This record gives sequence, structure tokens and C-alpha cells, in this order.
Amino acid sequence: MPLQIRSDSLPENVIHDVLSNSRRKNALRELRTRGGAVSVRDLSEAIAADETGESPAPRCVRESVYASLHQTHLPRLHELGVVEYDRTRKEVRACRGARDVERYMTVVTGYGFTWTELYQLLGIVTLCVVLAAQLGAPVVGAVDPLLWTSGALAAFAVVTVAQLWAAYRLSMPLSR
Repeated sequence: MPLQIRSDSLPENVIHDVLSNSRRKNALRELRTRGGAVSVRDLSEAIAADETGESPAPRCVRESVYASLHQTHLPRLHELGVVEYDRTRKEVRACRGARDVERYMTVVTGYGFTWTELYQLLGIVTLCVVLAAQLGAPVVGAVDPLLWTSGALAAFAVVTVAQLWAAYRLSMPLSR
């Protein structure tokens, strides 16, 4: 059976619309962090605390966030297939469309991989090479597995420094 690409993924313009509002973006981030069903009250309290930097956030801010989530943002996200929102139980959970949006919320390296994918790839390649060296595979087995392991650790260190440097550069204010 040939590889099939999902055809029911959200279009980019819809994803950009979802991410254009900070409360929707924060709601999706919070749902991803918590996993499973979350009450609208808990979700609104977390978002209000994030917006104000206070925990708990002032009551008026919590109520404002709750109202906007309940009346506007969660019904919109439900309509788009990003979350399942039960208005009667006032519970929300991420669903399949959230994965489409999440790809756009993740920082990507210059090569199109997320940092997580890069670390996973490096780990898998390292495991295969060290295992091949241990088993005496041609070419790879000619080098001591300890040397391969040391090289892999050095590669992880280089990637970590690159990630830290990229994060530092993103956090620097733009010069005028």
C-alpha cells in the first residue's frame, strides 16, 4: 500500500487565523501541556495568570478570559476541528486538528526540523552506529565504539550549543 498524505489537515490560512490570537494560542499550549480534558475554568485561570504574571490573576482578568474563551475562542476552535468543546460540561480537549496547529507553534531549525526531531534523529543514528561498531560491521566496526560514543556526545553538545545560541538570538531586541 503506498504512503498516503493526510488530506484532512487544516489549511495554512486557517492555522494562521487560529494563531493570530494570543488567547487561542495560549489555550492550545495549555491543553498540550496538561493533556486530556480540561475545565474552562482551569484553562482560563492558567491563561489569566500567564497574561498578568500573577498567580492567581485578578478576578476581573480571570472572568474576562473565561468569557472570551467560552463565548468566542473555544467555539471557534471546536468549529475548526482543533478542540472538542463540551459547552454543557464546560470541558475542552485538544483533538486531531491541534497537531496541525502545533507544527506552527514549534521552533524549527534552519533545516526544517524541530529541535526535538533533530535530537531524536541524532540519538537514533548514534544508537545504530554504536551498535554496528559493537557487532563488528564493516567499516564502522573498524573504529572503537567508545570513539563513536564520544563523537556522538560531542555532536549532542554542538547541537545543544546551537539551540541555545538560536534561542539567545531570538530573545535579543532588534537594534534600530
